[in-house]
Amino acid sequence: MAIVKLNNNGVKDATAFGSITGLGNLVFISKQTASSSANVSFTSGINSTYKEYIFFFYNMHPATDGANLTFNLSTDGGSNYNVTKTTTAFNAYHGESGSPAGLDYDTGDDLAQSTNYQTIATAIGSDDDQNTSGYLHLFDPSNDTFVKHFIAKSNVTNLNDRSVNCLTAGYGNTTSAINAVDFKMSSGNIDAGTISLYGVV
Repeated sequence: MAIVKLNNNGVKDATAFGSITGLGNLVFISKQTASSSANVSFTSGINSTYKEYIFFFYNMHPATDGANLTFNLSTDGGSNYNVTKTTTAFNAYHGESGSPAGLDYDTGDDLAQSTNYQTIATAIGSDDDQNTSGYLHLFDPSNDTFVKHFIAKSNVTNLNDRSVNCLTAGYGNTTSAINAVDFKMSSGNIDAGTISLYGVV
């Protein structure tokens, strides 16, 4: 029987892990800042260079109280954002007063073979100090064989003064390359916020 010896090294020190020779690096591609913007669109930089892209969104503030942050995908450079998607969504929430609190599957935010925009942050408050921040991972968007998976996670200060952790996942049901992504609120403008796009090496 082989003896396993632990050397107390952290993952941060790893240079090789099994057959993996690197843990991945983020490469900055572009950044956009919203200011009373109807939407924020990324129509360049999404191609076959990387197998994974991450959009980080910071302090996204809606003009309309209770609006959702949403996104959609394009296969034609942003002329149309209408990729068919099947998704799942759930959230955990906790109020400032200690209640209510819970974990819910959100049937209102999932999609079943729909071209609608997908919610990734729900019921964001429009008070001066309310917003949402999080990220969206898009996997292998230029692949011409498989559907396009994505995972999103955000935390929201919602219109009822609750912290809401939103988790969304699904796939764009297309084998065509995804080459543009659009973000917008479900109602009204994006009053403020920043979205940065990175590729993962």
